Amino acid sequence: MIDAANAAIRYHPESFDTTRHKLMGRHAAGEGFLKGFLRHGGVETLHCYAPTKDIAGQFQRLAAGFGSQLPVRWLNEGDAASPATPGTLYLPDPGIAAAAWRRRAHGQRLYSITGVTHTTASAGAMDLIASLLSAPVQAWDALICTSTVVRDTVEQVLYQQQDYLAARMGAAHFVRPQLPIIPLGVDTDAFQPGTERRAAARAALRLGEGDIAVLFVGRLSFHAKAHPLPMYLGLERAAQALARNGGKKLHLIQVGWFANDFIETGFRQGAATFCPSVNCVFLDGRKADIRQRGWQAADIFTSLSDNFQETFGLTPIEAMAAGLPGVVTDWNGYRDTIRDGIDGIRLPTLIPRGGLGADFADRHAAGLDSYDVYCGQSSQFVAVDPNAAARAYLALIEDADLRRRMGEAARQRAVEVFDWAVVIRQYQALWRELAERRAASSESAGLSAGQPSNPARIDPFIAFESYAADVLGADHLVAAAPGSDGARLQLLLQSPIIAYMKPMAPDTDDCAKILGDLQRRGMLSVGDILAGFPEIRRNRIERGLVWLAKLGLVVIRPPANQQLLQSGDQ
Repeated sequence: MIDAANAAIRYHPESFDTTRHKLMGRHAAGEGFLKGFLRHGGVETLHCYAPTKDIAGQFQRLAAGFGSQLPVRWLNEGDAASPATPGTLYLPDPGIAAAAWRRRAHGQRLYSITGVTHTTASAGAMDLIASLLSAPVQAWDALICTSTVVRDTVEQVLYQQQDYLAARMGAAHFVRPQLPIIPLGVDTDAFQPGTERRAAARAALRLGEGDIAVLFVGRLSFHAKAHPLPMYLGLERAAQALARNGGKKLHLIQVGWFANDFIETGFRQGAATFCPSVNCVFLDGRKADIRQRGWQAADIFTSLSDNFQETFGLTPIEAMAAGLPGVVTDWNGYRDTIRDGIDGIRLPTLIPRGGLGADFADRHAAGLDSYDVYCGQSSQFVAVDPNAAARAYLALIEDADLRRRMGEAARQRAVEVFDWAVVIRQYQALWRELAERRAASSESAGLSAGQPSNPARIDPFIAFESYAADVLGADHLVAAAPGSDGARLQLLLQSPIIAYMKPMAPDTDDCAKILGDLQRRGMLSVGDILAGFPEIRRNRIERGLVWLAKLGLVVIRPPANQQLLQSGDQ
């Protein structure tokens, strides 16, 4: 029985690993979703869609490490029909087109596919979105957009691709996946502010009683995350204003990581040059305890994101969960999270008009500029006013009551809107809705008999059939080579030049049975051999006969009538 509130989770360890050296937002989002689903999903079984049983075992150990005692069922990713068991396949990325092509071979109503957006700025992400219109994606599939602006971008790409396909091929009917907006989530309990924890964290960072700590958490990248100049200039102007009034000491705690020495030097020199009046501290944000210390010690959170690769922004909702007021840019997903004047202050952003950036897109498409260069250069034309930043920082620094009110409002909003308990319910409501659509909606691009499920991924034995002198058929005759048996096969499989085929080879017990039958009964036709096995295993065994011939274990001869024709020609 299908549980519409459950899903097969495609598990590749990289997508859920926050211990990696190059920690990215999508890794934190993947781990957060899994933890949230384990805690709040209310399901009886976890379905792990993975390429091997060993990787499914890693998933089980990871889930146990997160406190789950639920049984894990491995769904073999090699069998694209296997997600039919729960009825939904969850992908931690936007690659639903590729999954839809694979599903088409088995039946498009077997299950729904849901993916989720991360960055939409890269050429790869844009291609994945554009491919949705030509792939066999159905109305019961969904690409989850984490923010309003992400959906705007996705729809813009789809509209442009739709116009092109209409002009190029006269296409008039397009099926899109659903594009629901479901935010990323946060475990608000893990960020619960506490007086004792705050005191310990501030003592560890040597913050004085009346000092103000402004916190940035995230990847420290001026070209691909947030350029620090408006933050540095704004805090410097705020610090100078405080100094004129004999005010508080100001600290900027930057918790993150640098991709290389060049970037680290740029940040450290930039901090020393542009905000010398502020005590700037850099901490390694790849360490969970360090991140937690920053959240507990801070008075104000800031993230002046100005980069096109950003889509949602996980750290602002983590700051809200920690009860911190935020000074952020009015940019991308931040607009959906921090309410201006309620949970914090959003600073206006400005970009050039459309049509002035085609050269950026062209250079990136041509491979002249890497994704990093594309993001770094195009985002330099996003303006954030440092004077507005200074005013926002100063307003919160000088007004403890304002900080408290905004922090409390932020915490309440995080619990009510962004806690994983709330977000997981939205996922499960979506999965139920998609199941209803799957039962009621018409199918697009159904597979006809004899068609390849993906015209660009043809069966190699069809695509390259003309390469061979002959094609194995049911009437071909098979004989055992002298000395061939199961033991000989096992000996051959010990060689690395043969053993790599095990995953795609027929079962060794089936091979041993075939060899034994041929030794006892003599030459048999392919059809006779296949008749001795269940239908579900016959395809693999049929092609396996050619493999056994390659190994020299059997000899395959043309059908008897073909042999007579050949001898007559001679």
